[in-house]
Amino acid sequence: MEHTIYITNFDRERLYSIINNHRSASPKLKAQIERLEEELEKAVVVEPKNIPADVVTMNTKLRLRDEQSGEERILSLVFPSDADLEKNRISVLAPVGTALLGYRVGDLIEWEVPSGTKTFRIIETIYQPEAAGRFDV
Repeated sequence: MEHTIYITNFDRERLYSIINNHRSASPKLKAQIERLEEELEKAVVVEPKNIPADVVTMNTKLRLRDEQSGEERILSLVFPSDADLEKNRISVLAPVGTALLGYRVGDLIEWEVPSGTKTFRIIETIYQPEAAGRFDV
């Protein structure tokens, strides 16, 4: 199922910089970088001040619900240098991070885990930098 994903031009530039810096990465990371690049290529690029407040952008804190178990999690989508699993700060280069980027509240996100496919719904954006007037983070 294709969704329209949105990304700010500011996030897009920074993410392409990360992609270019990781081109010679391990095969596993390289595959994830290619997935991120595919997502960026199909994204609708908008000015930060024009991004809808319910879109997951970089540094967005959001609530997800596991559609199988009903369990909810709160996490933040961050750049690789800010990732910290203990603080629920998920890198955009992690499979779930790439899957979340550009999607909106209400969207279903699927990604492969060792036990099969997980399906999560984005319940809420708790904090989105652009909605808070922060266009430079």
